[in-house]
Amino acid sequence: MTALAANVFGRGPSGLPAEVTSFVGRRHELAEVKRLLTGSHVVTLTGVGGVGKSRLALRVAMDVRRAFPGGVWLVELAELENPELLTQAVAEALDLEDYSPRPRTEVLLERLAGRSALIVLDNCEHLLTPCAVLVDTLVRALPDLRVLATSRQPLGIASEQTVDVAPLPFPAADDDPIPTDALSDCDAVRLFAERATAVLPDFALTDANREAVTAICRRLDGLPLAIELAAVRLRALSVDQVLERLDDRFRLLTAGSRAALPRQRTLRALIGWSYDLCTEQERLMWQRASVFSGGLDLEAAEDVCSGDGIARHDVLDLVTGLVEKSVLVREEQQGTVRYRLLDTIRHYGRERLAASGQEAALQRRHRDHFRRIAAAAHADRFGPEQAACLSRLQRENANLRMALEWSYGEPDEVETGLDMACDLLYHWITGRHISEGRRWIDRGLAVHVDPSPTRARALWSDAWLAILQDDPGPAGYVLEEGRHLAERLGLERDLAYVNLFSAQLAMRQGDPETAIKLYEEAAAAHRAHADPVGLVLTLVRLSMARSFRGDAEAAVGLAEEALAVCESHQEDWHRAYALMTLGIELRRQGDLRRAAELEKDSLRINRSVNDLFGTGVNLEVLAWIAADERRFQRAARLLGVLDTVWRAVGSALCGFGHLVRYHDECQARTAEVLGEPAFRTAVKRGTRLPYDEAIQYALQEEPPEAEAEGPAPAKGGRLPPLTRRETEIAELVARGLSNKDIASALVISQRTAEGHIEHILDKLGFKSRTQIATWLGERTRRDAS
Repeated sequence: MTALAANVFGRGPSGLPAEVTSFVGRRHELAEVKRLLTGSHVVTLTGVGGVGKSRLALRVAMDVRRAFPGGVWLVELAELENPELLTQAVAEALDLEDYSPRPRTEVLLERLAGRSALIVLDNCEHLLTPCAVLVDTLVRALPDLRVLATSRQPLGIASEQTVDVAPLPFPAADDDPIPTDALSDCDAVRLFAERATAVLPDFALTDANREAVTAICRRLDGLPLAIELAAVRLRALSVDQVLERLDDRFRLLTAGSRAALPRQRTLRALIGWSYDLCTEQERLMWQRASVFSGGLDLEAAEDVCSGDGIARHDVLDLVTGLVEKSVLVREEQQGTVRYRLLDTIRHYGRERLAASGQEAALQRRHRDHFRRIAAAAHADRFGPEQAACLSRLQRENANLRMALEWSYGEPDEVETGLDMACDLLYHWITGRHISEGRRWIDRGLAVHVDPSPTRARALWSDAWLAILQDDPGPAGYVLEEGRHLAERLGLERDLAYVNLFSAQLAMRQGDPETAIKLYEEAAAAHRAHADPVGLVLTLVRLSMARSFRGDAEAAVGLAEEALAVCESHQEDWHRAYALMTLGIELRRQGDLRRAAELEKDSLRINRSVNDLFGTGVNLEVLAWIAADERRFQRAARLLGVLDTVWRAVGSALCGFGHLVRYHDECQARTAEVLGEPAFRTAVKRGTRLPYDEAIQYALQEEPPEAEAEGPAPAKGGRLPPLTRRETEIAELVARGLSNKDIASALVISQRTAEGHIEHILDKLGFKSRTQIATWLGERTRRDAS
């Protein structure tokens, strides 16, 4: 959640992967791209596959990240095949969460407005037109945004500057011989030598191998990917043997299309050579692994790739062999090892798979595997395995998309795809994919129109996502159809969910009587069918409705029943909502201390599972409690945090709209007591709190009177310490520098400087810059004595 909220709260972290190998050469290109970024909104790196466009873009982004305080992000598009998901992919890469049904482009424009930011769009060639349209839309509306794209051809928009990324320079055959100790100044040779050293630590350029090395770089036209693949072969071959086999392979493959560029033929030849060096079973594994998108784990390899020539117990050895040959890239994520094919290598394997006539069969096996994973996650969505299942689904999101796409593309598989999309309901909600999940379900509903249990389930699932987006019209429409279908087919469990979400709509429309009746019918059905998920969802909402009506005893009893169900199943996420609900009622009864404790317990859970909406409700209740305790500075600051949270979610209290009256009462009372100027200042300080500090502030255990007296002193009676950056800024304030001068001196934006100064004033309890200067001077004299 920290990465998400950092962007939500405007910290602008670097969303770039760490470099794991050295970056070689490209001094001229680096300087040119940086220069162009200072004056151009869009810079596109073009060139043949394998030439190093992506690596150059990442190095540029790393080098210039301090010049973009609004954030620097990498959006990897190689695995994205559906152009309709482009904007969603960009939003996900920027960790922007929005539950509303608004177009994603509108959300991007809103969140990036006024921010000096850089977006790296990597591998645009297969989505050229949609990338061009999106980039053009963004840069026309956002003058402070820069886009650095990589593509095999330009985007073709007016604001674009292009840089053709050429292969690395290598010694020409007719050049005078270069001394061995100077060969490393040649970028292609240096790359080969560095990658060779990674394979053979004792490798070095010598008089004996210098000619073979330069010949290899020459034969490979200086293409970085080709050079790296050739260097890997030193695990099994000498430099001379690599050169000999390259010569043989190139002569064999130059009979290909003469319309293709020589560099493309060279790259294909090298990959083909690597392919031929594999055993027959390794080639099969390479082909079959190419059916995955976004990587695979060992279980997936065993399940999808075994059979028809590969025994299941041989899969591990084959995967290991392909990792050693640098065909598969090994990656470790959260303690789990995954394998990935580089994009060019994956496409080569996919072509071989298609030529074998096995592509359709492998696609079906791929879909079936991820269908089972989705079904298992649905079964484990309520219990101790929930977090692990949701984490796995997030890692497999690209494969899940591919499986759904294949299902919807096969007339006889649409119902299976729709059922799978419903199994992924919690993934859509917790993974910040609500709009995407709704699109998958809507797409299936549009095709699978026959009355069936699958359609009935999809209707209420679609309604839940619409309610979370605060889109009641479509939600009511599909619930009405869902009710008729469930009653017609005798689907009592589905009818219970229809009643649950119909009740939620009734509460939103100000009809608690109807809502309570429907909730009670739903709860009875969920109890009868032993459905703990539906029961807890219903009990939480029924408790809120009873609380809203002032029925304290029933509200508490229902919330405690929900807690008991969660605890009996060792379930945390729904437990957070039960704690939240109980806290709302106890706050209404005046038990403010216990209510605050419950909300903080709930907040800790919601933070751990990345539930920004649940976190928002917790912060709401804590703000109301602060106002009840007359801690109005705290209430106002929490309202400021909430302003940022609800803008990120897309709407305030979506799904629990009846609670808005408490928010409005808190805001009006706090503003009245503090006065508008002080209220606005406190709210502004809340909006500027970084996410981690906002949560820490919400969870702090301070006495009620401390808020009125200013910030609590640290142990020993001293004022809270400043961070190193805050101290640096305080010293510049003491020297009399303006915000603009401070921003210039520290190479940060003026807005960032202003935010730091506001935070210093808030932390020290001061109201003026003069107080900062006086305090710093006193501290300096005290330290000197």
